[in-house]
Amino acid sequence: MTLIQTFLRGEKGLFKAESLTPMQKLALRFVVVGLIYYGFVVFEGVIMRIYEIQPFSYVTHEQFFAILTAHPLVGIFGSTYAIVFGAFLFLVPFLMKKPLWSIKLANWTLWLTTIGTLTFWLAGFVSHYSPLYTLYWPLPADFTQFSVLGGTFFILGVALVMVGTLFFVLNIFKTITYTPEGWEKQPGCALIKSALGLTGLSNLFTRKKQEHLVSLPVAAVARGTVDMAFNAIIITFTGVLILIYMVAALFGENLQHSLIDALLYKNWFWWGLDLIADGLVLIFVAGTWYLLATLITGKKLFMENIARAALFVEMVVSWTVWSHHLMSDQAQPGILKILSGEMVTAFELITQGLAFFITLATLWSARPLKMTPPLKFLLGGLLGFALAVPAGIMQADLGLNRILHNTQWVVGPHVHVAVLVGLSMTLYSAIYFLLPILTNGAKLYSEKLANIHFWAHLIGGIGMGAFMGMAGLHGMLRRTLYFNGEFNTYMILAGLCGALLLLAFLVFFINIVMTVGLNGVIGIFSPAKIKTKDLLPKTE
Repeated sequence: MTLIQTFLRGEKGLFKAESLTPMQKLALRFVVVGLIYYGFVVFEGVIMRIYEIQPFSYVTHEQFFAILTAHPLVGIFGSTYAIVFGAFLFLVPFLMKKPLWSIKLANWTLWLTTIGTLTFWLAGFVSHYSPLYTLYWPLPADFTQFSVLGGTFFILGVALVMVGTLFFVLNIFKTITYTPEGWEKQPGCALIKSALGLTGLSNLFTRKKQEHLVSLPVAAVARGTVDMAFNAIIITFTGVLILIYMVAALFGENLQHSLIDALLYKNWFWWGLDLIADGLVLIFVAGTWYLLATLITGKKLFMENIARAALFVEMVVSWTVWSHHLMSDQAQPGILKILSGEMVTAFELITQGLAFFITLATLWSARPLKMTPPLKFLLGGLLGFALAVPAGIMQADLGLNRILHNTQWVVGPHVHVAVLVGLSMTLYSAIYFLLPILTNGAKLYSEKLANIHFWAHLIGGIGMGAFMGMAGLHGMLRRTLYFNGEFNTYMILAGLCGALLLLAFLVFFINIVMTVGLNGVIGIFSPAKIKTKDLLPKTE
């Protein structure tokens, strides 16, 4: 078979999209959309890396800051959310051996997320909507600084994603608790108690121990989904609030002077946003580590009861850490800076450290293990969080925060290493592992390309974060352009690492397309020919 035939038909032409179940197609659609948006993020990241070395005429300053505004949201909502939604809508029914509650609702989640992300990305690209910090606390806001119409569509796009997220939340919890037609009645209340960790909590105080009715990975999904629900509600409410100001401005009314307290607004917003950054991500990632460790090794998770307890603690901790984002805000009460900003945040080092140790101990118990792509990327994800979480804990110190706040350190060693290395490599591990399951046994086109993907992504992600952090330690602020070349050495090195990330993505993309074929990728989006009652994933 020629390369062109392989590109069109896939490795040996074995992958047939028409043979997939609706659930397999659904999960693959989410993954494809997530990877397309990840491509957006990588290309925009490379543009910004080059622009911070030397601005060029094809991109104006206004467009640079518009890219900078939309960039993290496309990465979070367009890419990460899509891949997570697809994986968990497939895995929860797969692990519970029951059909998904509503495949139609899942498809609504897919298209609302896809269209919403495209809407707010286009709003920034076309109108150069770039409020940066104003996006977070715009009350009062000077709407003469940016396009109100662009901002309106930007917020509407985010709102569409939030509605899709709420549909995902409903689908997950209904799948856990409902009784499929013709089945024996499911104990809905007991299932939800087990999923949220209440069963394990009550076992601490009673002699008669209750059985855990859901597996640990499902419990992790459920607890992370709680944070996702809170976040969606808060961001939706905040978006409506911003829209009120924007629509008023469109009709010539200025609501700059309002009864809304700016400090209260900031605490409210960061509480909601941090449910993603320090709650949802850590819980979902820990649960994914546990699942991958057990699937790769075929062994029971080490210290499973402790892992369940740690997930419950992480969920509670995630509700109380938001103040570390406001440690340099002079109006923020000192008690919140110390209790929430420092003490509770430091506790995340313990909960994530436990997840790290339990995962490694499970892998160690099954040695020797073959270094397959899923295992390599799982280890890469562990390393990413081993570097990024301590970097974040350092920022959550009142003294160091005065030095590190609003510098490239925050977005380098902490944010980008956590997301690009910790989170993304964990998701890549899941994709590599699930690929044969979702494609009825399609074999990866090239292990060598997977190795190039691994090393280019690992070195690129850690390197870019490190060089950005070095620039931050020397005083380079985030969301700021420098024209005197003061930090060019660090930015050039970070740019080279960014190029490695782009190479890694292109190699991965080519490997996947060569595995399933371009026709196969297109076929994923065609209607499933199998009856929709066949909603259970295939287990062969």
